[in-house]
Amino acid sequence: MQVSYASEPTPGRPNEDHVVAGPGWVAVLDGATARPGVATGCVHDPGWLVRRLGGALAARLAPEDGTPLPDVLAGAIEDVGARHGGGCDLGNPDSPSATVALLRRAGGDRGVDWLVLADSPVLVDDGTVRVVKDDRVDRLPSYTDRAVRDARNSPGGFWVASTRPEAAYEALTGRATGVRRAAVLSDGAARLVERFGLADWTGLLDLLDGEGPRELIRRTRAAEAAAGAGTARRGKLHDDATAVLVRP
Repeated sequence: MQVSYASEPTPGRPNEDHVVAGPGWVAVLDGATARPGVATGCVHDPGWLVRRLGGALAARLAPEDGTPLPDVLAGAIEDVGARHGGGCDLGNPDSPSATVALLRRAGGDRGVDWLVLADSPVLVDDGTVRVVKDDRVDRLPSYTDRAVRDARNSPGGFWVASTRPEAAYEALTGRATGVRRAAVLSDGAARLVERFGLADWTGLLDLLDGEGPRELIRRTRAAEAAAGAGTARRGKLHDDATAVLVRP
C-alpha cells in the first residue's frame, strides 16, 4: 500500500489531527476541540488523546492479522483509557474525543476494508468514487453545550472515540475490491466539497491524486480566506486539515 499525506493545523493553533500508517493500513484521527467553558473532567487535551490513540491503533494494526476493525478500535480506546490516570473522570461525557477513519488492505484484488467513526470521510475509487461518512453529528436537532453533551456516545445521537470502547461498534464499516485509489480525510480537508462547493468528491480525489495532499490543503486555506468569517459554521472558520492519498 502506497500512502502519502499532508497535515496542517488551524492557523495559530496546535494540530489536533494525527496520522498513523503501516505497510498495509492508515488511520486519521481528528481531535474535538473543547468548547470554551466546558469542563472535560480530564487533565489531558485532544492532542494528547489523538497521539495516544494513534499509537494504540498502530500497535493493534501492525500484526496485520485480520482482526475486525471495530475490535481493533475498541481495544485501542480501552488501552488509552488505562493511560489516563486517576486525575481524569472517564465517566464525563465531555472527556476528550476524536473522530477515526481507518483504511486497511484486505486480501488480493486490491481490496480494502474501512472504518469511519464520526465525520472524517473515506473516499474509495473502484471504478466509481464512493464517499463513506458518518454524518450523525450533522443531524443533531440542537448544538447547545447541553444538547451535544447528551447526544455524544448515546443512542440516537452521535459516536466518537473517547472513553467508551463500545463506540467502536457504532462505526460505519465495509469492504471494496478492485480499488484503484482511495483517500482518508479529516473534515477540515473535505471543505472544498462540503462547505465551499468548489469541487465534487471525484474532483477532490482527482486533485489529491494529481497535485498532492499539500495542494488540496493550500486550496482549502485559500477558500477559507476568501470566504471570511461570514461562512463560519457553528463558529469555526478554520479547521485542522489532514489529507491522505492511498494506492492499494
